[in-house]
Amino acid sequence: MAKAKRGKGRVLRPDFRVENIVASADLGVDLDLYSIAKASPDIDYEPEQFPGAICKIHEPKTALLLFKNGKIICTGAKTEADIRRAIDKAIKIIRNYTLAS
Repeated sequence: MAKAKRGKGRVLRPDFRVENIVASADLGVDLDLYSIAKASPDIDYEPEQFPGAICKIHEPKTALLLFKNGKIICTGAKTEADIRRAIDKAIKIIRNYTLAS
């Protein structure tokens, strides 16, 4: 971690770096989380423990929470471009597992 610049006993301006951005998105469709989890080894779904499926993306290193109502929470990204890439990769995995409304 970077050190803060100090002056006369107080912190003037701390240095920082972005480590984790959290973003949300809405696909606008319902998802079949059981089928999605069966189709991909990178997606875990245990509805007794948590109502969403956890999708681990390796590049960029992120985790996405997928919910039946089509909402997505993306964590671990360091840039907006990483968020877009992670969501795009998840969409490629789940595109065939949407439910008719």
